[in-house]
Parts: sequence; structure tokens; C-alpha cells
Amino acid sequence: MHKTMAIKPISLKQTSFILVLHFLTFSIFYTVLVSARFSTFLNDFHVTWSDSHIKQISRGTAIQLTLDQNSGCGFASKNKYLFGRVSMKIKLIPGDSAGTVTAFYMNSDTDTVRDELDFEFLGNRTGQPYTVQTNVYAHGKGDKEQRINLWFDPAADFHTYSILWNHNHVVFYVDEVPIRVYKNNEAKGIPYPKFQPMGVYSTLWEADDWATRGGIEKIDWSKAPFYAYYKDFDIEGCTMPGPASCTSNPTNWWEGPEYLQLDSYQARKYRWVRTNHMTYDYCTDKVRYPVPPPECRAGI
Repeated sequence: MHKTMAIKPISLKQTSFILVLHFLTFSIFYTVLVSARFSTFLNDFHVTWSDSHIKQISRGTAIQLTLDQNSGCGFASKNKYLFGRVSMKIKLIPGDSAGTVTAFYMNSDTDTVRDELDFEFLGNRTGQPYTVQTNVYAHGKGDKEQRINLWFDPAADFHTYSILWNHNHVVFYVDEVPIRVYKNNEAKGIPYPKFQPMGVYSTLWEADDWATRGGIEKIDWSKAPFYAYYKDFDIEGCTMPGPASCTSNPTNWWEGPEYLQLDSYQARKYRWVRTNHMTYDYCTDKVRYPVPPPECRAGI
């Protein structure tokens, strides 16, 4: 004989709790779905040079750039931006990459008065460290090169390279480690990239007249084709043309107090990079600049 178990009716309070629980579960599930939608290359970029040498992979969430004896290649953002942050994950050319340059940069595209913020990854002979050169152009004045040797193999896996740009400074990051800071010293009469929106660009090209050991090491075309890979394209900033209020809005996250200067942890990492991995700084190049440039004296 089977016993029949009495089912206790659910109270109104319990019913409300269950409904709330179901709502929260659905909301979390929906949020996960939304955040899992990756931005594709074609959402924000277009090919500017040799489309046959740029291949979309992983359903357009990543791309492969190719350099061979016929051509290099390049791409650019569809929009320009004024202040914000741009970030990409890049896996550089493995093996013997001497004479090649993989560039990731922002540019106002305004000729002699251009503003520009550069990452240039200079290839090297097999077994030698990759060098990343950064440069800043403000109101047409550049020649502010700094170089560091990366402390890891950037061809073995993807690493994140970012540029933060606000009213206070420009910061170049490698895996969230600051490697260069260019401060706004307008108060001392030093130009700062502040008025011109910039697009986001990247190129893969041959530059063996200067890229590796000043042009001593030439590209070895027997190793071609050369491949670099990009993914996780992330641009956050004020799209131009757009509301003028955006660029002056102090509530933009990149203008927040925590982004106006390096915190103590970032400052320690910054000093570590500069002490252990910097190989060239235009500020200390007495041949080119017997008198240090004004931004160097002001404290870049």
C-alpha cells in the first residue's frame, strides 16, 4: 500500500520569491548572452591597402595580415575619435622577422599638422628580442621615439596593446603595463594632441632600410610570407563628428580621477620597464638633441 504525501500549498511570499528568482536567472542569462557577442573586424574597420593580404578568421572576430614580396597591407577604423581608449590583441610574426614592421597607431590624417600616437613593432633575427617603438606627434611635430625590448615572446601568443588618451596624458600599455606616458604640458607652451580627432590604423610592411639595427639586418624573403594576427578590437571614445559635449564631458570613464595619473602599482611597473627594458629615449640622445626638447625638460 502506497502512502500519499500531502502537498503543502505555497504561500504568497514563497511565490513572490520564486518569481523574483526566475527573473534574476533570466536577467543573468540574457546579460551573459549580450556580453558574449564579440565585435567583428568589419563592424569598426575597413581594409585600406591590399585586401588580398588581409583575411578574416574566427567568423570575423580576428584577422590575419600577410606580408610577401608582392605587398604588405593595412586597415583603418571607419570613424575618428577624440579622446578615449583603443585596444587590440596582436600576435606578431614568429621566427626571423628582421626588416618587418607591424604598426598599430592613431592618426589625424591631416598632413603637416597631424597628430599621431604610434606603436611600431620592429622585427628581429631569430632568438633576438622584439623591439616596440613608440612615437608621439603633436600639431605636426614628431621625432619623439622611445624603444623598449619586450620582456616576453610576442609571437608565441596574443598580447594586449592599448592607448589611453585623455585631457591629462597619453599612456601606452602592454598587457596593462604602462610603457610610456606623454603628459599634457600645454601650460608650458608644449603642444599636446587635443583638438584633432584621430582614426585607428594598422599596417604590416617592409622597412629593412631602418627597422632592424638601423637597417643593418635585411629582410629574408625566403622566410616569407610573414603573418601577424589581430583580435578583440576595442574602441571606446567620442566618435567624431558627434556631440561637442562628449569630448568635454568629465564623466567619461577615461577622464575619471583614476585615469588622470598612474596609480602607485602602475608607477612601479612603469619604472621597472624603463629601468630594465628601455633601449632608446630621444630625450637622452645628445647627438640629435644637444639641448633636450622642452617636453623632456618639463617631465614627460
